[in-house]
Amino acid sequence: MSSKRRIYADLAARLRQAYATGPVAPLRDGLATSDADGAYEIQHLNTRYWMESGRRVVGRKVGLTSDAVQKQLGVSQPDFGVLFEDMRLTDGGSLAASRTIQPKVEAEVAIILANDLDSAEATAEDVLAAADCAVAAIEIVDSRISDWQISFADTVADNGSSAFFVLGSEFHSLSGLDLRTCGMAMEINGKVVSLGAGVACLGHPLNSAAWLARTLSAHGTGLKAGDIVLTGALGPMATLAPGDLVRAEIGGLGSVGFTFGDDRS
Repeated sequence: MSSKRRIYADLAARLRQAYATGPVAPLRDGLATSDADGAYEIQHLNTRYWMESGRRVVGRKVGLTSDAVQKQLGVSQPDFGVLFEDMRLTDGGSLAASRTIQPKVEAEVAIILANDLDSAEATAEDVLAAADCAVAAIEIVDSRISDWQISFADTVADNGSSAFFVLGSEFHSLSGLDLRTCGMAMEINGKVVSLGAGVACLGHPLNSAAWLARTLSAHGTGLKAGDIVLTGALGPMATLAPGDLVRAEIGGLGSVGFTFGDDRS
């Protein structure tokens, strides 16, 4: 094993351990802040580890779809992470606070594919043709990096700062849906904490999914029929506190929600 691959393997193990023991310092002792290739290699190492441990991949999440967040991290493109079946929560269900470290929440459009999509030139129209349905979604993001002091490389290595997700109970054909101008309102305990629209997600959620398809193809893989794609936040993230009741409404897609259970002693 080369010295660089050994460093990446050590960083991957450090991130895995953080799930059990708490957040770690930024990975800058072994990963440059702009090293996208190295960061995705670390993500891949952990994805392979988890799959070999029995976890099942059900899709991908896209992050950094907002211009403001990209500027904050000094990048010009989104990133992606892997969704596993055990990350999915039931609409209206509960997530124990003890299963998270420093969670935040955001509302998104999720697209579920009917057909494979593996093209280095994928467009929004290709996504539309491959899609089965769209559904309102909430993503619970988390970071294994202390105090969210993340660079682009940190969040990529940390599986896109992923944690859990919730899909709504209404699944809609994309035919006739206006996902570009659809409005989003997210409430915590009945108070609006985030407002947004589809245009905030790379100009259109389908643009985000197309970027993902192109990027995965460049990484030698692709999207599969049945995959869930979380296309990115429609508005600002909000911080979660134990006991919170979260609900989001997205125009044309309906609502989705969950309770952040207060089980911390």
